[in-house]
Amino acid sequence: MDERLREAPVGVLDVSADGTVSDLNTAARELIGAATASSGAPIEDVFPRSIEDSLLDAFQGADVSDAEFEEYYPDVERWLAISVVPTEERVTVYLQDVTRRRRHEQSVTQLRDERKRIAVIDEVLSDVLAELVGASSRDEIAETICRALGETERYEFVWVGEREVGGDTLTIRAVAGTTGETFAAVREALEEPSTTPEERAVETGALQAAQPLADDPEVPKTIRMAGFADGVQSVLAIPLVYGSNVHGVVGVYADRKDGFSERERRSFETLGEMAGFAVTAARNRNLLLSDGVTEVTFSVGNESVLASLSGELGTDIALEGLVPQGDDALVSFVTVDAVEAEQVAATATDLEHVDDFRIIDDSETALTVEIKVRGAVPLLALTSLGGSVRQAHFADGTGQIVVDLPPDGDLRRMADAVSREYNAEVVAKRERERSVTTAREFSDALAERLTERQQTVLRTAYLADYFESPRGSTAEEVAATLDITGSTLLHHLRASQRKLLHAFFTDGASTPK
Repeated sequence: MDERLREAPVGVLDVSADGTVSDLNTAARELIGAATASSGAPIEDVFPRSIEDSLLDAFQGADVSDAEFEEYYPDVERWLAISVVPTEERVTVYLQDVTRRRRHEQSVTQLRDERKRIAVIDEVLSDVLAELVGASSRDEIAETICRALGETERYEFVWVGEREVGGDTLTIRAVAGTTGETFAAVREALEEPSTTPEERAVETGALQAAQPLADDPEVPKTIRMAGFADGVQSVLAIPLVYGSNVHGVVGVYADRKDGFSERERRSFETLGEMAGFAVTAARNRNLLLSDGVTEVTFSVGNESVLASLSGELGTDIALEGLVPQGDDALVSFVTVDAVEAEQVAATATDLEHVDDFRIIDDSETALTVEIKVRGAVPLLALTSLGGSVRQAHFADGTGQIVVDLPPDGDLRRMADAVSREYNAEVVAKRERERSVTTAREFSDALAERLTERQQTVLRTAYLADYFESPRGSTAEEVAATLDITGSTLLHHLRASQRKLLHAFFTDGASTPK
């Protein structure tokens, strides 16, 4: 080998026609990890092996012909571009490391394929979400998800499960797709004290993935073996979450090792949140439209922020009203008996889950307080699960919460779930018919509360478009029409509006129709 080839930046091997390596330069030794004493050895002993072994094949015939190829060599973890150049007496083999380029091309290809896959998945999920909007029951939600995902070519099968009443065991709501032996193994595993990805998702409220399925030791062995037989190679468990509550889980099984990329998981996470919201909305709809309700009284302890606050202050606290904020926060309006405002503020702000605090009214006998709570607390759980809190009272570190729940099967499931998660106890339960108030009855009842002057002021302001935006009349113009001062007008408006709102939000156990 002449000096120029010996110092060349690319690898060079000098090989005889029978495949014996006579010489190789430094670059070649580094690229293929060849020992110093490689000269005189057969090329199959000097050169690493690839799956295709194209270099060795080039030396198998009677004559060596020109060849160019790129192959991956696992022993040296490199992609090599190889040129075989024969002459009359010798064969020169040129080597060049193209690993960086090949990996870049692979990344581009993977990204392109993933984009196509994500586009298909997003289209499917978009269809699912659109159908969830109109779903009216938990069964319909489960069947919608399974049908849309389990009957596509992308996934082998999909199932939806939820916790059993009074326990942690998952029961199956719906399933679709080619279940094979894998789903049978899943069903059996749910009856045993083993942890499936779906059970972990319900327990943690977070996505759980196993890919490749066969290599995940946390998945029960029976499921891994059945998956191997069925060609199922990955699983994603998606919790159906609303706020701090997990309603159930979706198990999605695919025939690819890399079945769920990070972007796909984010899309499925959105599906879980939307489905959780749909379950809550269905429950709320059932409660709203039901003529009867089940009234459940829960006894709570220090898991309740307001119970803890009553214990710290040594006083009584009564809940006046709730306003949900998003799916993980709740604003509570409460009255606190005979405690200094500064003491209430200092105590409340130190409690876990209290996100904000404000004194609304400080009278001699009681405080009216606004407390914003965020996180896993009984009141938030009850409202997010579809309950309507009618009243609540707390004293000495304990409390009782009275909730209206829709009279169906999910009602009992929800009551048991709250009892289990927050160590709450159901102390009373009764079925109650909810009276229906007509619009005329509501109007008549309100008219009885308003003075004649208040009715006149309110009606005049309404007809003068005082409540429109932009206003058709200013306060001064309405006051002039009534021949009263602006301050008198505002006094009557506030008084009448308060009575109207009180009738709607407090008395209104019934909604006018």
